[in-house]
Amino acid sequence: MSATASSSPKRDHLMATAWRLFYRDGIRAVGIDTILAEAGVAKMTLYNHFASKEELIIAILETRDVEFRESLMAQVNAAGHNPEKRLLAVFDWLENWFATESFKGCVFIRAASEYPEPTHPIHQAAWRHKIAVQAILTDLCAAAGATDPVTLATAFSLLIDGAVIAAHATQTTNPARSARTTAAALLQLAQPSAA
Repeated sequence: MSATASSSPKRDHLMATAWRLFYRDGIRAVGIDTILAEAGVAKMTLYNHFASKEELIIAILETRDVEFRESLMAQVNAAGHNPEKRLLAVFDWLENWFATESFKGCVFIRAASEYPEPTHPIHQAAWRHKIAVQAILTDLCAAAGATDPVTLATAFSLLIDGAVIAAHATQTTNPARSARTTAAALLQLAQPSAA
């Protein structure tokens, strides 16, 4: 089942419980029995909705991907119509995220690290998220007049991932502000007038 599978209260409760535990303790570290005990449901309930722990993890990653991108785009759209402001709003969104009490790094980076084999379905689900975010960044870079929006979006993706890791390590929002300053400078260099 994917994130688009039909929802039910029990399925939603299982996913919410598993998400909280995975994000807090690590994906591999949390076993099915721990999830079931925390959720207060029987093993049969889990297997009525998911064929395996792997399928549960992928469903959570797909759901988080949609929520992440919707939240990001809400911040971008709130920035108005100016293409540069819309692009830099990505880093404002990061700062807001880093400031939340629940922030514990990026579950997609964690999933790709915990399942490092590139062909593993969990690794691929995490990487699909990164590709989707990079596509958003590419569109924003193109709208902001970058001469090579793909290359600039790649640089921004690296900035974002670095900022996420640094913010998690330091428990501060400073990495988002540093990344925003760097992004603004890179954007200026990437525009035709800078050539």
